[in-house]
Amino acid sequence: MLLSHGGEPLRTADPAARWTVEQVLALAPDETSRKAGSKLGSAGPWSGGGCDGSGAVWGLCKGSGSKPYQTVVDTTGPAYMCSCPSRKFPCKHALGLLLAWASGESALSAGEVPDWAGEWLTGRRKRAADKGEKGGPTAGGSSAAGPADPEAARRRAERRAGRITGGAQELEQRLTDLLRGGLAAADQPGYGLWEQTAARMIDAQAPGLASRVRELGSIPASGPGWPVRLLEECALLHLLDSAWLGIDRLPEPLAATVRTRVGLNAPAEGPSVRDHWLVLAQYDTPDGRIVTRRIWLYGRDSGRTTLLLSFGAAGRTPELALPVGVTIDAEMTHYPGAGRLRAEPGRQFGVPSTAGTPPPGGTAAAAIGAYGDALRDDPWLDAWPVTLREVIPVPSGDGWQLADAAGDAALPVAPSALSRPGLWKLVALSGGSPVTVFGECGHRGFDPLAAWSTDADTGTCGVDADGVETSGVDTMSEIVPLI
Repeated sequence: MLLSHGGEPLRTADPAARWTVEQVLALAPDETSRKAGSKLGSAGPWSGGGCDGSGAVWGLCKGSGSKPYQTVVDTTGPAYMCSCPSRKFPCKHALGLLLAWASGESALSAGEVPDWAGEWLTGRRKRAADKGEKGGPTAGGSSAAGPADPEAARRRAERRAGRITGGAQELEQRLTDLLRGGLAAADQPGYGLWEQTAARMIDAQAPGLASRVRELGSIPASGPGWPVRLLEECALLHLLDSAWLGIDRLPEPLAATVRTRVGLNAPAEGPSVRDHWLVLAQYDTPDGRIVTRRIWLYGRDSGRTTLLLSFGAAGRTPELALPVGVTIDAEMTHYPGAGRLRAEPGRQFGVPSTAGTPPPGGTAAAAIGAYGDALRDDPWLDAWPVTLREVIPVPSGDGWQLADAAGDAALPVAPSALSRPGLWKLVALSGGSPVTVFGECGHRGFDPLAAWSTDADTGTCGVDADGVETSGVDTMSEIVPLI
């Protein structure tokens, strides 16, 4: 899923934008790597290092052995190579190298790429370009190579659909038995029965149903009020079962959403969208043995918010990583379904830059309306990406809320964000003044993921040709990651 270069050659005359220390640390796969990389972020451990205008950064890091570790980073991907045995991406040496580069260490001055680093860089960029031209979506959005035997693929799809139908019918019976016995006794069988039901959904090749069943099993131990939450989730699961069993009667956009929700992944399709995409947020969530990485982007010209997903299994971190605050000129091909948020990255043009402005944003009431509209098309949606403009974080009871500076509406901060350090970064950034915040608005509240201070916003207010009031946002402060 690496972004590939194509269309325009990389320019070496204009140096690649230097990242900030915070952007580098946001790439760390875990807290241990973040701390270990920080210790290598000075000039001391490095020799033979440098950087060039194409986005390459390289160096030799002194380790415990007789030979130093060869580390090189292609910041246009980004992509990493290190001779250490670590299975993490990026490893602590790559993080340390990027931290030294971000800090402007003299050991990493501009220079010519050494042979050992140049060989990897040339091969990586060639493979990425070939992947974008041959293996990725074409300009029309379809895959360059179709299935080897379309008839065999059709029969396999029919067999899988039949197995999913059997699993959905079995799950409906399980929900009926649960409600007949009463929700108050749902915690007595323990988690084992839920896990057994989830395993049956895996056998039916419906991983989406299995995931929702596992969520049901965790609700009885979630604290006071769990029967209400369990009933809500049972109703949503029943709705998904019923939608699958009657999928032939659904309009195609909703049918595509149902297929995705039960676990049938369709390929990205449609025309590619080339834009200058600002990286808004990146975070990982564990799901059993798999780690899912979510990367939110905003298209400057299209005004479109896009989600990239990357997965890591068996102890490996997801491969795709983009620094928050960087803007990339790239193509994205979106997947079918309601909202069409998720996309597959395609070719990248030129080198990333640090220039970028936040999405326009709106009020708390507008955010709730946007989530409601999205729920109409996808009733199983947990949250929707929104940007809040001119809001102030204020305490509210045992939690916090984001209140409109010029209105009487507010959104509660989601419980999952209350214990994160990012909340206090947001409060400190605001200092009682309005800020712009990007995050996910859902039924649990608003989860802030990035913010900009409006103190530096000196854009003038006015009226455009259509009589719509406008305000400048081009001089806002740099983006501050909150997760």
